[in-house]
Amino acid sequence: MNSRNVAILSLAGVALAFGITLAQREYKSGIVFPEPKVITPGEKPGDAPSDATVLFDGKDLSKFVNGDKWEIKDGYAVCQKTDITTKESFGDVQIHLEFATPEKVAGSGQGRGNSGVYIMGHYEVQILDSYDNKTYFDGQCASLYKQQPPMVNACRKPGEWQTYDILFEAPKFAEDGKVLRPAICTVLHNGVCVQNHTELIGGTYYDQPAKYEKHAAKLPFRLQNHSNPVKFRNIWVRDIATLVGTAPEKK
Repeated sequence: MNSRNVAILSLAGVALAFGITLAQREYKSGIVFPEPKVITPGEKPGDAPSDATVLFDGKDLSKFVNGDKWEIKDGYAVCQKTDITTKESFGDVQIHLEFATPEKVAGSGQGRGNSGVYIMGHYEVQILDSYDNKTYFDGQCASLYKQQPPMVNACRKPGEWQTYDILFEAPKFAEDGKVLRPAICTVLHNGVCVQNHTELIGGTYYDQPAKYEKHAAKLPFRLQNHSNPVKFRNIWVRDIATLVGTAPEKK
């Protein structure tokens, strides 16, 4: 090996050593975070984790106002007569539920397997039989009603069980009612992301434009009765909050 090659190899070795030294200089933000709480996830996908509040386990709807108005059988509830509303209030929340639209297809458009999840009583994630059933896109299953269609139609066939996993960030208001932060909603329908951190422009309405009205930081949510015998099971919720760290003092 000539002297020139030896010099090149020596320089390469120095560069490699210098690169490793730089890589070993760990960046630290200085922010001190609280330790994340340890929880136990559900044994199977869809099972409630240990920090969840179970609202319906197939036995009774006692955690809902008017829950006694719905029929319960074989571990599921069938909506009838009236909406039902949670007795507990929620702000930033994860909602899991399973539903099945009627196996016997009757009606079309909005008249087929219609229900909905009204978060905080103001913001609806639509439930509808949208399997081979045309309607306006911002009113089909997994839409944020009259505001945003789902990115894809992930519906199963009528009568088959489906899942919603909804992550909802409540809006924040100033004293005068000004919106400081809009409501934000992410929806997984049958495990498929169909709403991705979607900002709502206000409450969802059938007969008027979307608008915000100042309300409490926590409110109940309700499940809609739309005169279609939609089934529900395995309903649970979790409060969600981003961990906030303490930044180092500026010198």
